[in-house]
Amino acid sequence: MDLFTSLDLGSIIGYDPRDPIIFTRGFFWAFFAVVLAVFAMVYRSHGPRSLWLFAVSLFFYWKTSGLFVGLLLFSIVLDHRLALWSGATVDRRRKQLLLALSVTVNLSILLYFKYATFVVENLNALLGTTFEPVNLLARWANAAWDAHFVENKILLPVGISFYTFQCMSYAIDVYRGDLRPVRRLVDFGFYVSFFPQLVAGPIVRASEFIPQIERPYALTRVQFGLAVFWILNGMLKKMVIGDHIAVNFIDRVFADPLRYTGFETMMALFGYSLQVYADFSGYTDVAIGVALLMGFTLTKNFNSPYKATNVGEFWKRWHMSLSTWLRDYLYIPMGGNRSGSLFSWIMLGIIGAAVILLTGWWWLPVVYLSVVAMVTVLAKVAPGTHGFITTNTNLMITMLIGGLWHGASWLFVIWGGLNGLGLVVYKLWKRISPWEHTHHWLAHAWKVLITFTFITFTRIWFRSDSLTTAEHILHQLGGPFGWDVIGDVIVGFRTVFTLMCLGMIIHWLPERWKERYRNWFAGLPLWAMGLFCVLAVVLIHQTVTADMVPFIYFQF
Repeated sequence: MDLFTSLDLGSIIGYDPRDPIIFTRGFFWAFFAVVLAVFAMVYRSHGPRSLWLFAVSLFFYWKTSGLFVGLLLFSIVLDHRLALWSGATVDRRRKQLLLALSVTVNLSILLYFKYATFVVENLNALLGTTFEPVNLLARWANAAWDAHFVENKILLPVGISFYTFQCMSYAIDVYRGDLRPVRRLVDFGFYVSFFPQLVAGPIVRASEFIPQIERPYALTRVQFGLAVFWILNGMLKKMVIGDHIAVNFIDRVFADPLRYTGFETMMALFGYSLQVYADFSGYTDVAIGVALLMGFTLTKNFNSPYKATNVGEFWKRWHMSLSTWLRDYLYIPMGGNRSGSLFSWIMLGIIGAAVILLTGWWWLPVVYLSVVAMVTVLAKVAPGTHGFITTNTNLMITMLIGGLWHGASWLFVIWGGLNGLGLVVYKLWKRISPWEHTHHWLAHAWKVLITFTFITFTRIWFRSDSLTTAEHILHQLGGPFGWDVIGDVIVGFRTVFTLMCLGMIIHWLPERWKERYRNWFAGLPLWAMGLFCVLAVVLIHQTVTADMVPFIYFQF
């Protein structure tokens, strides 16, 4: 008992989010070398290949989240079995019950681990109570070991949002008849747990990945070159650009924004937009390269998002696997661009009830019922108005849920709501704007700048660790700009600003240029590729920070 009570619960279950196997650590590449060594002996046979990669993926997740690997296995076994039962029956009602069970269990697990503490804290603030979230893991450990672990802190399994969405999309696709159930548990487990994308995406559809498992392994010389390119590209984006500007500038501003001028605050915001892109797309690039070396193609997750000329286009280019998931499994089922649905009104009711309970705005039901009555009247008078309102309601609900997917915080709800509002305003604007279809390069550049600025503004709430920090950022943006110190700031942070300019220039290069130098690299002789690898490692070593900067999307 004394041994256990002297340690925290995370240590006992092997959970340490500060020390996972990640691409920026040497241990990962040693691990990957072992994976490839054994893979070279089993790759010709489908069964042993899937079994080996499933096993090492579980080991990878165990090193990242400890005994939470059991939770991952539970989701795999449950959804595999339910999908088999669904595929074996023609009874529609039975299929619906099996799908409902799968979605309910998956969402219940996700909601418990990710949002239980958030809900309890807000209820306590509203009602003046002292409830504590029920930590089932701690209670089990206390009962099993006669220990006394703290029960009010629920640990969040790394990557739970990503693999839960994969399991849910699989169950829904099987129910719809778009996908046949995977017969072998090992194949399905391998699909869900594939280690390159397990903890931070992209969210891979079973319909895209499962057929690759069954195909013979194949890797052309060009594919090998592209795999190496994506790995180096992602590592350089993450560690040379993203980490450096974060540690040496952005983190300092957000840690104490009141110490900095409006100019420094603004540049930190634009820098964060570059950092989060370099960090997240860098992870995706490495994941794509690592998977490709083993013969698997992952979903494209980014398409130069800061080239977007409007908010709608931005969300077609940013975190594409999540955007399309929300579109196909949430937005369209609610009615999409066509109309509202019962699900739309249910979600509005849930969101309204949550806002009432967590904010104490008891007048909100009156406003809500008034809006419903107004929409009903408008639908009778002008039918087109009803469609417009319900369509945009679906859009706002989707973006609010997308915001909450990123974390259990009002900051993410505000961020999602602002993006939803941006989408609605743009849809109104393009109806009346005479410049919407103008192709002049100045008009195009202006639209890109406006979109990039809006997206950067919303990230005040995405990056801030509290509403107070967000308020301070807004205060500094509206305060003294600091014209007299701009030169000193640029000189003092010259390396940071140089990397920011370099990162944005590369980002805004025409796609045909990028494709050209990717193909050029892929066609290099092996000795030249090896030289580039050495140079990249040296550059990373020269710029790496003392403490490893975790990938931003690990927390989601």
